[in-house]
Amino acid sequence: MNDAGPLKANSRRINLLPEDRDVPAWTDHYFNRSKGIVGKFGDKRATYAIFMRRPVVSAPRLMIEWLESIAAARGTRFDVKLKYPEGKWVGAGEPILYLSGSLHALVDLETIFLQKLGACCVAAYNAYTMCSELPRVAFLAFDARHCAGIQMAELMAYAASVGSARARRKHEAKGFVGNATGATAGFFGRDAGVGTMPHAIIGYAGSTVRAAEMYHEAYPDEDLTVLVDYFGKEVTDTLAVCRRFPKLAAAGKLAVRLDVMGSRYMEGLDPGESYKVLDRNAPDAIRGYRTEPELRHLIGPGVSAAAIWLMREKCDAAGFPKVRIVASSGFGPEKCRVMALADAPIDSIGTGSFLPENWMETYATADIIDYDGKRSVKVGREFLFPKD
Repeated sequence: MNDAGPLKANSRRINLLPEDRDVPAWTDHYFNRSKGIVGKFGDKRATYAIFMRRPVVSAPRLMIEWLESIAAARGTRFDVKLKYPEGKWVGAGEPILYLSGSLHALVDLETIFLQKLGACCVAAYNAYTMCSELPRVAFLAFDARHCAGIQMAELMAYAASVGSARARRKHEAKGFVGNATGATAGFFGRDAGVGTMPHAIIGYAGSTVRAAEMYHEAYPDEDLTVLVDYFGKEVTDTLAVCRRFPKLAAAGKLAVRLDVMGSRYMEGLDPGESYKVLDRNAPDAIRGYRTEPELRHLIGPGVSAAAIWLMREKCDAAGFPKVRIVASSGFGPEKCRVMALADAPIDSIGTGSFLPENWMETYATADIIDYDGKRSVKVGREFLFPKD
């Protein structure tokens, strides 16, 4: 079906829905009407041009796999001419692929195959941008709980893996090395999801150190990553955990995760102290003109560049230079770019902020451009005709 080379399947997948019998209930009704008309007056071979209105990174695998499954169920074949293979940059309005086959077999599928393409391409673009801005940082896809159901969760995990792979090719980035759920872990070459403890375990344990002890006792062979913002004593609790587990700290098997809420400063910081921290470590980041959002990421409350630099300073000064810093909380493309400006010493980032912010930008569009070998498209869409 795909003439641009094989698309590697994920090793562990949920059942893709909807199945053929469910298509009529989930497609736009005028496509069902169209199927009835074509069935009554005769089939034609049609070719669809599928495109988006903004630049994206091509992420068509899940759409193509679904079309293959429907074609098999319907006893037919759909031909895909993939103009931009997975991971390629696509300009606004450029057809990502051409899809050909029986109009009667294809016409009721448009609603669903577009759902499986558009958001993936935008999220892949965002993930690529984030990984490219911070090539030395390992990213973790923690988007699942922000998704509207398991199908979206699969689409977004796939998209992160596509954007990440492009960043590796183009910028030798570490990219996304894992994700939160086992169902989509195969996209990242894993058999299971990754993650250690939520804030609830800190509350359950009653102290940050005790939560670390519980985790280590329950999973003694794993590296230890500890949330340190529950009590608002990020530096104090970090150093307490380091002193409790000095061997893990010395071996580089201990990490602290900063997830400070945006309504307060990390322990030891205020606007003035934040400027001082960056002046010591990344002075160029604050000496040029910065927009208000950039300044917030640099010296504002929450997980700022200053907060990350201060944590690095405190760990190093206490004799724990190998303790890793995991950052989370709103690390989308803009925040990653600002962290790069400050050369923030982040080891890894847990984020779901590659999810599209403006959902209207995720709408993929399809137009039939050929009926039985005769070119035809609505006025204004002639740019979709193949140029070769």
